[in-house]
Amino acid sequence: MSAVAIIPARGGSQRIARKNLKLFNGEPMIVGSIRKALASGLFERVVVSTDDDEIADVARAYGAEVPFMRPADLADAYTGTAAVIQHAIRALDQRYEFTCCLYATAPLLQVRFLRQGLQALQAAPEKSYAFSVCGFGFPIQRALLINDDGSLDSMHPEYRTVRSQDLPAAYQDAGQFYWGRSEAWLRGDVIFSSQSLPVILPRHLVQDIDNEEDWVRAEYLYAALKAGGALEP
Repeated sequence: MSAVAIIPARGGSQRIARKNLKLFNGEPMIVGSIRKALASGLFERVVVSTDDDEIADVARAYGAEVPFMRPADLADAYTGTAAVIQHAIRALDQRYEFTCCLYATAPLLQVRFLRQGLQALQAAPEKSYAFSVCGFGFPIQRALLINDDGSLDSMHPEYRTVRSQDLPAAYQDAGQFYWGRSEAWLRGDVIFSSQSLPVILPRHLVQDIDNEEDWVRAEYLYAALKAGGALEP
């Protein structure tokens, strides 16, 4: 078995300026993901895909490799993760059986879940991916919309009178990691499909970081979990 971790980290984040280098718990945000990947012992290499010289310097200083710089056409706000991982796989001088996309903004990442993802994929050779998910806090079938006039309405009126406990559980992408067979990445197999397996995380260990409110919530969660001894060292 061979595996490589690819950490996408472009320099031009828009909603949080320089997000991947902004200090979190006293260190650039990307450092946490690098540390976890290295500490896991799951990867032969931990590689950062970036278009930014400063991010590259920080990544190397903390033990990751930056064997190539990402081209500008793959570093804009419209390029999807799959294209970045495909480029990285092709740019490396060796092909690995498994490629794990590990987000740079995953401060609550726990190694045990990374390991579960690899084990799940190894145990199901017919599947392409295994990635982190968590349950919604309330049934999505009972979601509400705000109309143009400011009033509320049901997104799914057919479920208005169905008890919450009678509705099937739904899950969301936890935005931490995506294990995949390298050939599946290169083929372009769809991640959000039946070709994937879930690694279910508890909701208190999940916080996607897209805007300043997310960042503040992540800081509060991290501080509380650390104080309670709920985070891996």
